[in-house]
Formats: sequence, structure tokens, C-alpha cells
Amino acid sequence: MTGTTLEPQGSTSSQAVMIDDSRRRTGAEADSIGCVEVLATVCSIVLMVVTLPISLFLCFKVVQEYERAVIFRLGRLRSGGARGPGVFFVLPCIDNYCKVDLRTVSFDVPPQEVLTRDSVTVSVDAVVYYRIRDPLNAVVQVANYSHSTRLLAATTLRNVLGTRNLSELLTEREAISHSMQVTLDEATDPWGVQVERVEIKDVSLPDSLQRSMAAEAEAAREARAKVIAAEGEMKSSRALKEASDIMCESPAALQLRYLQTLSSIAGEKNSTIVFPLPIELIGPLMNFTSSLGVQRTTAQLGRVARPQGTSTTTSSSSPQADQQEHQPPLD
Repeated sequence: MTGTTLEPQGSTSSQAVMIDDSRRRTGAEADSIGCVEVLATVCSIVLMVVTLPISLFLCFKVVQEYERAVIFRLGRLRSGGARGPGVFFVLPCIDNYCKVDLRTVSFDVPPQEVLTRDSVTVSVDAVVYYRIRDPLNAVVQVANYSHSTRLLAATTLRNVLGTRNLSELLTEREAISHSMQVTLDEATDPWGVQVERVEIKDVSLPDSLQRSMAAEAEAAREARAKVIAAEGEMKSSRALKEASDIMCESPAALQLRYLQTLSSIAGEKNSTIVFPLPIELIGPLMNFTSSLGVQRTTAQLGRVARPQGTSTTTSSSSPQADQQEHQPPLD
């Protein structure tokens, strides 16, 4: 934001203030100096001369590098703008001045109860950094620029946060802080105050909302853990299947695995007695067992696939055959 004063459009009072401000900056007086002011000035000069050199301690003032002095003579703002830094001269009894600090000042905004756009009540506090850009406006345009800036910061905090959702408030703090800084800077510009930075310090949620959010986060973590465990199990099963296929294709690999298993069993301190058999003897036994399993499975499939009418016919014809066999011969 530049040092020039912005002129709000459509406001007659604001235009009058800007015109008066330009007159002060150029040193032009709005009204002619009255006789009372001339007489008071002459009397002050005479008093200063009479009380020399004591009056010198009252007439010369010093302002620091970070300060400016705004001088009033009989209530009228003196031309020439703010004085400083260094030494400036005032007339006793008729001149008074006000020092303005140009350094950056910070203050804490008290926690504000804010209702967000999604109807959630939160408590938010912030910190504001500002400095005086125009000492004349800071003294003339507002009674207490520090107190006014504090009140305006609190209301701006509530207004800006009331237009945001809770998720935006938690994830977009930087954007919200920038929006508050721009709003405050525009509002305090006629006062000669420049808001440099606004930071949101803490967002306090109700206890019930914190518990519900914690439960939701815990459920999401558990779901992700289950998905990761299932994916790991699937990958390990696939790798185990590939390893078994490779070992079946290579007898040497199977023999090596067999020896590793025997070595691991022998290394354990237990009372188990293991009788190692050659892999050549175990192979035919495994093939015979697998062939028996295949035959049994084929028989079961054939029994299931056999039509029911065949079994019914066979069972129904058996009693008739028995009766014919046991029927006595006719004479």
C-alpha cells in the first residue's frame, strides 16, 4: 500500500477530509490568522526573550529517529507536516506537540467465539503487526489509533472467519491471514495506519468435536492399515507361489531347501528326533499320493455327474429280478 491517502468514491465527508489533508501538506491555511493568535504569538516570543536562557530548555525539543512530532499552535495544526527526527522549536504556552512512534507494533487479538459457515463454533485468536504510515492522520483523523485498530481487528477476525468452513479454517490459515491483513489495511488507511501482517495463533474446537474428529481419524488409520496388510499378504502369497513353482522345476533347489530345513531344526534346542530321508525316496511317495488324490477327485466328480434316472432304474429293477429268481416252477 502506498503512502498516499485513498479517496473513497461517493462520500462527500471523505472528500472534504482529503482536501483538508492536502491543504495541511502544502502549508496553506484554511482561515486567516486571527488577532488573538497574533497577540498570543507576540506575547510568547516576549516571554521567551525575557526568560532567556531558561526558556531555551522549554523551546527546543528532540525527537528520535523512529519518532515524529505533530505540532499544534493554539489548537491549529502547524504547516510543514510532522517534525523530526532531530531538534525542533516550539513557543512556550501556545504550542503543544504529540509524538508518534513509527516502529512496528504488535498486539494480540483476544480469543473470539466464531460461528463458521458450516455452523461450527470455534474459538480463534490472532496477532496483528502494524505501524504508523502518516503521523498527521494518526493524530488528527482518529482519537486513539491503537485502541481503534484493536477493536477493528477483533471484528474483522469474526467477519472473515464467519465466511469460511471449518476445514478451510484448519487447512488455509495463510490465505485467511492474508485476507484479514488486506481488509484491515484498507479500513485503517484513512487513519494513517498500515497493517503489515496478521497471523492466526490458535483454533480451539469444542471437546465433543475433538473427540468425533479423533474417532474419525482413528477409523481412517485402521482402514488404511487393513488395506496395507491385505496388500502385503497378497504380495507374500504371490511370491511364495512363485518360489514353490521354481523349486518344483529345479530338484537341486528343492534338495537345498530340504537341507536348510534340517539344519534349522537341528539348531533348535529341543528333544525332537528327525530321521532325514533322501529326497529321491520322498519324491515317488509324493507323486503316488497326488495320483491317489486325483483318482479320488475324478471318482467323486463322476458320481456327481451321473444321472439320477440310472440309479433309480437299477434300484427299481433289482426287486423284480429277485422275485423271479425265488418264484417256484409251475407244474
